Amino acid sequence: MSSPLPAREVPAGSGPARRLSRRRLVRHTMAGAGALLAVGPLSGCASPANASGASALSVWDLFQGGDGMLMDDMIDAVSKGAREAGGGAGRAAEAKGAGGSKGFEVDRTILDWGPSYYTKLAMSAAGGRASDVAAMHLSRLAGYAPGGLVDAFDLDLLAEFGVSRKDFTPAVWARTQHEGTVYAIPLDVHPFIVFYDKEAADTAGLLDSSGQLAAMGSPEALLDAGKALAEATGESGILFGHVTDTAQNWRLFATLYAQTGAAFLLPEGGPVEIDVDAAVRVVTFMQQLFDGRTNPGNLDYNGALAAFTSGRGGMAMLGEWELPTLKKSGIPLGAAPFPQVFDKPAVYTDSHSFVLPHQDDPDPARRREAHRYVAEILKQSLTWATAGHIPAYQPVLAEPRYAALDPQSSYARAAEVAVLDPPNWFAGAGSNFQNRMCQPLQSALLGNTSAQKAVRQMVREADALLRQPNPVA
Repeated sequence: MSSPLPAREVPAGSGPARRLSRRRLVRHTMAGAGALLAVGPLSGCASPANASGASALSVWDLFQGGDGMLMDDMIDAVSKGAREAGGGAGRAAEAKGAGGSKGFEVDRTILDWGPSYYTKLAMSAAGGRASDVAAMHLSRLAGYAPGGLVDAFDLDLLAEFGVSRKDFTPAVWARTQHEGTVYAIPLDVHPFIVFYDKEAADTAGLLDSSGQLAAMGSPEALLDAGKALAEATGESGILFGHVTDTAQNWRLFATLYAQTGAAFLLPEGGPVEIDVDAAVRVVTFMQQLFDGRTNPGNLDYNGALAAFTSGRGGMAMLGEWELPTLKKSGIPLGAAPFPQVFDKPAVYTDSHSFVLPHQDDPDPARRREAHRYVAEILKQSLTWATAGHIPAYQPVLAEPRYAALDPQSSYARAAEVAVLDPPNWFAGAGSNFQNRMCQPLQSALLGNTSAQKAVRQMVREADALLRQPNPVA
């Protein structure tokens, strides 16, 4: 993957955001949410004007359940101040930057994940009630930065607090930008990977001398691995739940297609740029892999998860976010980046990132504190890694305590070959684009259509989306 262009350093609050009207923002919001019929109130949104000081920040995110509790812990740590919070990465970065010991007063609002989150995020900027900091999937940035829904980060300010471009992998940093300006700072990388039963994999002869999953190197090797795992477990080899799921088939296809080295681009106005032959090759392989015999081809997401945790399969293709659930199962759990079977390493992924929702006239002191807050949260991301997420902030990965995390550290290199959705306003996490790509792929895996017809349908669906006018163009 090519290195990103140098990022311009833009004063906070500048750029295209000042030119957007409320009407255009709302129009963008409704289109980007798939014409959501009912938005609901912006509950819990704290107005910056009501805060008691520059270090009193309003923060929006979509982290619930276990992730939500970990974020609570991280916010609690930074609220106490860097020296009180401690932590290896925090101390190291404090020496590197100017974090200091001052804490924060954080007003955190947790909203439901999905289109409604991104609708409310955009509308808060339109209504003058934007939070100081918000979480966003990096794959959604292309729908927000071009229209001024988020403001640019000041890289000099971040550097002052110990965070700079070199602290992130080029594969991820490249997607933080629009026209060379940085609009998002990644917290993590959460890839689509493989989990495996170590005992079954050992019996199947799939482990290397260090006890980790050995390289595959070809489609045939992965097919053979499925057969060997099926023999080792006495049931299924590789499990993959995709039926009625709006993203799983796309994650698998996008991983394998990127491994062929072919481009999948969504230029404004269309048509889609895709190597049809490579795509057919990938879908044909997906059909061979999940043939309904060695590896089931008709599982839904929960069915695949249940089969793996009960020992009825030797490997499962899942997102790393399932790690807490899998660890509770008690199986001897291993994990690895998605195996390279085509020409180049690539792993489909996304990234929870921080953005600065647009404000017409941001207070410089509060904006400075928002930058400091983002930097200090990144330094706490060893806590975040316990849930399985790969910290995007590389100094955390260099800590011995991260290397000791098992199996997290075994798939950390996935961040170096991360592949996200093609950038376009209608693509990204939870988008209708993913859903529309999944439907023909599901039909192919269920044996209802050929690989060639599935790819042709994917092209038609992508072209139909590209014909829709970009509401903030």
